Amino acid sequence: MNTIAKKSRIGAGEMILGLSVGILVIVVAVPVLTIFFNAFWVNGQFNLADTLKILREPDTYRALLNSLFIASGVTLMSTIIGTFFAWLVTRTDLPFKPAMRVLFLVPFMLPSFIGALAWKMLLSPRSGYINRFLMDVVGFNGPVFDIYTFQGIMAVETMYLFPFVFIQVCGALERMDPTLEESARISGASLFTITRKITIPLVLPSILSGSLLIMLYSMAHFGTVAVLGIEAGIFNIPTLIYEKIHQSAGSFNSIRAGTVLATVLVITAAIIMFIQNRVLNRGRYQIIAGKSFRPVETRLRGFRTPLFVLCITYIAFTILLPTITIFLVGGLKTYGLPFTAENLTLVNYKYILFDWKLTRDAIWNSLTLGLGAALITMFAGVMISYVIVKMKVRGKGILEFLGMLPFSVPGSVIALGVMLAWSGKFGINIYNTVWIILVAYIARYMAFSLRANSAALAQVHDSLVEAAQASGASMGQALRDIVLPLVRPGMFAAFFLIFLPALRELTVSVLLYGPTTRTIGVAIYTLNEDGETVYSAALAGIALLIIVTGQTIISRFTQTAK
Repeated sequence: MNTIAKKSRIGAGEMILGLSVGILVIVVAVPVLTIFFNAFWVNGQFNLADTLKILREPDTYRALLNSLFIASGVTLMSTIIGTFFAWLVTRTDLPFKPAMRVLFLVPFMLPSFIGALAWKMLLSPRSGYINRFLMDVVGFNGPVFDIYTFQGIMAVETMYLFPFVFIQVCGALERMDPTLEESARISGASLFTITRKITIPLVLPSILSGSLLIMLYSMAHFGTVAVLGIEAGIFNIPTLIYEKIHQSAGSFNSIRAGTVLATVLVITAAIIMFIQNRVLNRGRYQIIAGKSFRPVETRLRGFRTPLFVLCITYIAFTILLPTITIFLVGGLKTYGLPFTAENLTLVNYKYILFDWKLTRDAIWNSLTLGLGAALITMFAGVMISYVIVKMKVRGKGILEFLGMLPFSVPGSVIALGVMLAWSGKFGINIYNTVWIILVAYIARYMAFSLRANSAALAQVHDSLVEAAQASGASMGQALRDIVLPLVRPGMFAAFFLIFLPALRELTVSVLLYGPTTRTIGVAIYTLNEDGETVYSAALAGIALLIIVTGQTIISRFTQTAK
């Protein structure tokens, strides 16, 4: 009987494995492989010459250089800022450190393209409010700032990406044994010497890990470059893919050029991920890997107040100023008017929410797509994670690879692959429908679900299921009555990790939307492109309210769960 039960369990496991592989093949493997096939095969024949011709085009070469240049600048600035602020909130006597830590994480949950839109309104050479103030009031002869530059793009991306390094370095500094620093301090070493020779080398793996994540994200980033760069002729690879497909109305040649560019992005991402893995594997220091410590705080003395003012100023400049600008511009009767009581109204917000079908549909599409993608990915992630963590079946390594692949593949690549795969090529045509965006979202965010659910399942001991089966329960009953209740927090975490990013998503949606399938991100971007700045800002303000409300609910839910 035990042999029969064992065979039955193996059969059930392989069945779940097959279903899980099928899901990931459909939403991940087929789209990515289709990109590579279209990049190198024409009319069923391998054609490297045309691929090389596209790569040699000046636009392609320039976009690649721009991508590398922007990503390098953003990575450098984000690393310096993130490391500095992480040191302040973890290792010094800076006032109100818990509040500062939370505030430094706020940019992490705000859409960077909305921030770019705000800075465009503030620092546009001709109509930016700051430039106009400096010219009209202060007396400058011309615009002082120009946001439509590489420096402007880098500055805005840095404001929203430095938390990648901040989070990593904060964790490393908190886990680091402070005895070496204290010994150096007793021996008479200065703060600068201790930081340079002890602290930074010990947290260097975490710094590099966060930096490489920023490099990967910036290389694949669409929104900020699209808002601030295209008008000045600055393209990176994702914006060039969008322009080629958008301007040619989806012609075969433009899509093939897009697949070649997407291949470049995939290869670049693979190189960055490879370097990151090497860094992490080489950076396993015992002094960081142990338990948490309570390090001695560095006394800032006379610098305490100035550094606190610096932190508050940075937060006000990068979070409050652009956010307030978005809401004020969204309330103007006409863009360009001063922010006075007689020029401000709530009519625009009412029109966006209740009267304009385009924006109402965009809000509804984003909510339903986010909800649908979160629910589907949450349940699929539980099933796939169960196979990976708990079942001893052959081939489950394929699941882990396929599930995590979209995490390292840029969103524009996922979107282009889904477009090619499910626009009739395999007998299924869902192009220009909401379903193609849903499939892309599932592929894009599957890794989030796998990580959250795998962590929860790893904490469920196998003996609980074995005890249930020994008591006569079937595998299905054991999963329903024991495993699912125990992993419910992980499932909820996966749901929210997917739902909120899907609400503000732009990179995937902008390549896949149709006349009736605009999302909030796409609607904000297209309204801005069409010159409807006031309505674009009003919708961006509504999106920010939705995101902040969702984040607040998550925080309260998390605290209640604890």
